Amino acid sequence: MSDPISFEGYLDSLGPLSAHIDPTIDTPESAAIKDATVSLAELPAIDTDSLSTWIKSNPRAVPVLGLIVGLSQERLRNTLRDRFDTQGWVKLSRNEPDTLIQWFDEEFSLVELTRRQLTATYDLGDILVARAGSRVVATRASRAGRGVEDDIEAIAKDLGLTYETRTRFEGRNGQTAPCDLVVPNADDAQIVVAAKGFDSTGSKLTDAVREIEEMAAVRKPRQFVLAVIDGIGWKSRKSDLRKIHGLWTTDQIDGMYTLRTLDQFRTDLREAAELRALL
Repeated sequence: MSDPISFEGYLDSLGPLSAHIDPTIDTPESAAIKDATVSLAELPAIDTDSLSTWIKSNPRAVPVLGLIVGLSQERLRNTLRDRFDTQGWVKLSRNEPDTLIQWFDEEFSLVELTRRQLTATYDLGDILVARAGSRVVATRASRAGRGVEDDIEAIAKDLGLTYETRTRFEGRNGQTAPCDLVVPNADDAQIVVAAKGFDSTGSKLTDAVREIEEMAAVRKPRQFVLAVIDGIGWKSRKSDLRKIHGLWTTDQIDGMYTLRTLDQFRTDLREAAELRALL
């Protein structure tokens, strides 16, 4: 098994899970959002220079740019923290407006989307799509987490392992705990894996910690417990992530990985399988 890395090193290896979908609809506007969009429409040109000047004068209106490119305030905060190590868009707008706008444009095509949406005409269908936006985001978040599960399953399949997914495994004294992948099966668990990927924050992250703590608590001495944890949502829940990392550094689980270190996960999964004569 690979040796634990520092918590800071693990934190640095976290990355976003959700592929960005180019939106064309904003959510229903409050009075402040309307004022900001009127101000945007009055700009003589829409380009990176004019938008940099605009946010320097309107630093609290940065969430409007987020809406233009399809970012809720929560996703905007998490994405800013991932890129700039801060959620403070007011300070960024005042001190680094050019850098902030350049990043917005390179990452999300801000200039093109702003131009397009300032001149667009919307019908009832467009309005209903906007109202469904929160459910669309929730679906994307779910798919992002499922993507981590799919990645670990693909590795197990490629190694030729027998496995089951999304089940409960039996540990010591007949106790059970949830897992996202078990080798070879739930009744004869030799290797169990948790896969927890979140770009957003919320109770699901706390639930994920509890599940991994359960896995560590019921494991038999000869069972391997591995965890693949990724997504920028964890950067806003460092205390929860630190709990999982603590399980790793105290040998209560055997490995902890991000999508960037899946090669190491593959190596450790193969080693564990060979030690248990599963390969």
